[in-house]
Amino acid sequence: MQRSQPVAIVKPVEHTQTNIGRMAAFSLLLLGALLFALATNAQEKIIKSHGISTFGDLKYPAGFEQYDYVNPDAPKGGEFSTWAFGSFDSLTPYILKGQPAALSTIFYESLMEGTLDEPDSMYGLVAESIEYPENRQWAIFNMRPEAKFSDGSPLTAEDVVFSFNILFEKGSPVFRVILSDIARVQALDTYRVKYTFREGANTRELPMTAAGLPIFSKAYYADRDFEESSLEAPLGSGLYVLDKVIPGQTVVYKRRDDYWGKDLPINVGRSNFARLRIEYYSDTTAAFEGFKGGSYNFRQENFSKLWNTAYDFPAIQKGWVKRELISDQNPSGAQGFWLNLRRDKFKDPRVREAIGMVFNFEWSNDALFFGSYKRTDSFWENSSLQANGLPSEAELALLEPLRADLPAAVFTEPAFTPAVSKPRKLDRATLRRAGELLDAAGWIVVDGLRQNAAGETLRIEILNDSSSFERIINPYVENLIRLGVDANLNNVDPAQQTEREKSFEFDIVVRRYVMNLTPGVELRGYFSSKSANTKGSRNIAGVANPAVDALIEVIESATSRESLNVAVSALDRSLRAMHIWVPQWYVPANRIAYLDVFGRPETLPPYSMGEMDIWWYDMDKAARLKAAGAL
Repeated sequence: MQRSQPVAIVKPVEHTQTNIGRMAAFSLLLLGALLFALATNAQEKIIKSHGISTFGDLKYPAGFEQYDYVNPDAPKGGEFSTWAFGSFDSLTPYILKGQPAALSTIFYESLMEGTLDEPDSMYGLVAESIEYPENRQWAIFNMRPEAKFSDGSPLTAEDVVFSFNILFEKGSPVFRVILSDIARVQALDTYRVKYTFREGANTRELPMTAAGLPIFSKAYYADRDFEESSLEAPLGSGLYVLDKVIPGQTVVYKRRDDYWGKDLPINVGRSNFARLRIEYYSDTTAAFEGFKGGSYNFRQENFSKLWNTAYDFPAIQKGWVKRELISDQNPSGAQGFWLNLRRDKFKDPRVREAIGMVFNFEWSNDALFFGSYKRTDSFWENSSLQANGLPSEAELALLEPLRADLPAAVFTEPAFTPAVSKPRKLDRATLRRAGELLDAAGWIVVDGLRQNAAGETLRIEILNDSSSFERIINPYVENLIRLGVDANLNNVDPAQQTEREKSFEFDIVVRRYVMNLTPGVELRGYFSSKSANTKGSRNIAGVANPAVDALIEVIESATSRESLNVAVSALDRSLRAMHIWVPQWYVPANRIAYLDVFGRPETLPPYSMGEMDIWWYDMDKAARLKAAGAL
């Protein structure tokens, strides 16, 4: 990379005695400028690497042959199939319109991508290498000239520039929040692209944010509207292309034989299936019956009732279908009933705490879940990032300047954990405590219903699109009614649920977010003031709090794993004290069942099962099942 040097332009002078002093002074000036330039360049150490990580540590060296967790000799072929809930009407996943099909991001690649055994590293994919200064104020990506779109056209720096601009201008509104610190994107030449970041921004993760953006073909969208949803097979550079689509029912992706990057080290032993098929169901029971009947061959089981009572069908008994638990080392997921803080009735945190208090997890776990679950209390449950006990001195150093915008309990009480109820449907002691909170918040019982001073009744609607959740939500609604709340469950179809969530037209919804082990810029989308009223954002609760914004900035700028953990713990503690959700449950493992036609590496990576990525179709196993009449 060339850097500009200071250049002085002067007029010629006569070499007389009179000019000697001036020349000496000018020489000293030039020398000073040169030394300053050298010092500046020495300070601005430029790193050029095959990969990048949050804190600078990469597991895999330059020239590595494959990831440790893959089988380099994995055979290619066969089909992996699974199910999805609801429906779809689009293959364009990066816009607000439509409901995109599962895996519809598979068409596109990015400059770099992460691994399944490191929490915060990326290695070159479309980009061969990355260059950046130690302060990460910019990043240059050196692209592979061999990268091609699936129609054979070259993938260039102009496509990368176009992709950023179109995402920022016409993509889902959340991109304007996430990408707001990218000041400029330039094509330096055909295969070099430079991202420059906003002065004053937290730049720790910005090169990786840029590296992970999808790349679209500029030529492809010359006569197409990016903002319009479509079921047309889109053009990307990825290994899979569209094979078949039945709107709302089935989508199938097929492996390309002419994929440009199949021999890259990061792709060895991966993407082994010839086809990936997703079958859609609007009902959980129907989806399970479809699995029993052989409509698809892999199922991750999310329903304890089915896991504990229904896996005794003939294919299981004959050994044709296997089921097992696989350990999960990721944060278990922030699943819960999320309250819409944009609604006036939820402004008082005492109201929110009372509403959460009457969800009886202990009874639900015994009566509905066969004792399968543990109670979630943290947004980073099942990880070292979650807050515990009273804040540490390091946390207090971050929290004290923000005291005015945080609940007092953040400083005086251990990190909030939900009330523990007796394992009976109605715990009267808990109900009384919740009632006291509502009384204190001004919602008094009048003729059996909670009303405020203005005579308004406390009405709450829980929006739901899953019939399997009715048995869980209905007892919760009953307890809310006993509390004096005019509560109801509104069952809607998935499309209506999606649209109402996008426009924040709800009181309470059920959602699950899986948080990163190395959180950063994505937290803006979940909890920042900028995303609170951005249509379609992931900030489903509408959190808009200056202290939360400040903690997110600290997390983004953390320079060590230790300082990151402290900042995340402080954020977790703060959010929990604000009662923005009613946490539900988790199990620290993946419950899976599958037709016994798969092979997989002996040791799976810690942060993913990799079932669609590093497993493969075993033709010998399939032949045995076919001979036995299972296929």
